[in-house]
Amino acid sequence: MAGCSSTTPNPNLPVGAAAYDVIPAKAPSVENYLVTPGDVIAVNVFGEEGLSNPQLRVDEAGFIQLPLAGQIKAGGLTAPQLSSAIASALGGRYLVNPQVTVAVVEPAKRVVSVEGEVKTPGVYEIGNKFTLLSAIARAQSPTDTARLDEVLIFRTIDGKRMAARFNLKDVRSGIAPDPEVMDGDVITIGRSAARAVWQDILRAAPIFNAFVVLGTN
Repeated sequence: MAGCSSTTPNPNLPVGAAAYDVIPAKAPSVENYLVTPGDVIAVNVFGEEGLSNPQLRVDEAGFIQLPLAGQIKAGGLTAPQLSSAIASALGGRYLVNPQVTVAVVEPAKRVVSVEGEVKTPGVYEIGNKFTLLSAIARAQSPTDTARLDEVLIFRTIDGKRMAARFNLKDVRSGIAPDPEVMDGDVITIGRSAARAVWQDILRAAPIFNAFVVLGTN
């Protein structure tokens, strides 16, 4: 057993405090929430009931369709930014200084993928304030051969694929924050080679009357 070792964590991935610079402990606030395809939004044009819509779904391309304003790109904008875009479209030809407010009333379904050394890998739906521990719990917790100090979160940020490494033991014990996960995140738990070998020995133990000789003095 002395010759067995765990798989080596990727040295290029940020870890510790640097990991939280890439994957913050807290997800963006509501003010910074970006509208995405599938969201249901409410658009209110003050004093113009015919131009308002309390239940407007963003299409798969990220657009909405409004009377007079026409097709407007909503995906990737915050609610205040979208309000300004609608006001500009209406104010250009039809209304004088239109007052527009936008609110997200029903966010689209959000999912994360959990892979690697968990008991039930898969894609899981998440809600608001969903964290790394919550996602791993959905996957029925790590396996006996999981490497808990090599938990990776992959995330697309500003069109770039980013990743950071977290220590699940530290998160569980409260030493490190439990980072919130976001739609589209991929969580991967590494495998400990040493623990895998040890589990193989334990599984084989009944063949040898439940005792295994690991070495002699």
